[in-house]
Amino acid sequence: MTDRLRESDQGTTGGFNAEVSERPVRRRFDAAYKLRILEEADRCVQPGQLGHLLRREGLYSSHLSSWRQQREQGILSALTSKRRGRKAKPKNPLADELARLERENQRLRNQLRQAELVIDVQKKVSEMLDIPLKNRDDEETD
Repeated sequence: MTDRLRESDQGTTGGFNAEVSERPVRRRFDAAYKLRILEEADRCVQPGQLGHLLRREGLYSSHLSSWRQQREQGILSALTSKRRGRKAKPKNPLADELARLERENQRLRNQLRQAELVIDVQKKVSEMLDIPLKNRDDEETD
């Protein structure tokens, strides 16, 4: 018996670890479990039966009241687990087109910048070699 007491002190009996984790894990209940417990709770008519059910399952009365509200609002749809956190923003149908046009605009700006650099280099080369450049106005009059 002393061996058995030592094992329980160490928290290793039956593969159960009695140590408390650093961060508690939130319990999650699926819809089938909630419905089953609500049905059992509805069948409790004798004094103390409901308390026994709650102790046996490790639940609080607030669980039952919130689950009952969910059941009244829409049976299984309310009892399904809901995603937590921020809701996803609805995607704008024009967002893809806008992104494509912005990319094309940036590409064209880069081409224009490169063409202006080439023109500036040509001007400098023509000045260095004393080659006169024709203006567009001169070409149109010819």
